[in-house]
Amino acid sequence: MDLMIDPDLKYCPSCEDEYRAEIENCAACGMKLLTGVEMLRIRREGDRRPDRPQQISTDDKLVDIRRGSMVDIRNLQTLLENEGIPTVVSSDKSCGKGCCGSELFLKIRVADLQDALRFLEEEHIRSTGLEDHDLSHMDAVFNTAAEETVCPACGCRFEPTSTNCPDCGLCFA
Repeated sequence: MDLMIDPDLKYCPSCEDEYRAEIENCAACGMKLLTGVEMLRIRREGDRRPDRPQQISTDDKLVDIRRGSMVDIRNLQTLLENEGIPTVVSSDKSCGKGCCGSELFLKIRVADLQDALRFLEEEHIRSTGLEDHDLSHMDAVFNTAAEETVCPACGCRFEPTSTNCPDCGLCFA
């Protein structure tokens, strides 16, 4: 079952039913419920492939997943390696250390690409606060011919007589 885990709710570890935070046991299974945070941790640990080699060999096909400064690349490298995804850092200059102002490239095995992309998406959502953002209005369309429109950023309903949302200021021009 592929469901979104809300850290503020509880989940059954057996059937994965979702419950309000104050509920203690699953109605269907009788199992003690886990918090969303616990469930996310278990999912992350379960997503790690124990069969994945932790060293990259010279025979492995690699793909660049990020280009940037030494600080940015090292931070991302640490995050990925903590997820069990081995990485290699290379440079566009001969020293390979990023000390000469050269950009660094973070590389992973092609076989690990899907796992890395999934992790990077989750990390982006977590680090930007999007997991707490209401995305229910993101498909709203600004229609000047409508009597009322909905701002896709904040959900404010207003008459489309202005090209800016009166609540958050989003510009539609």
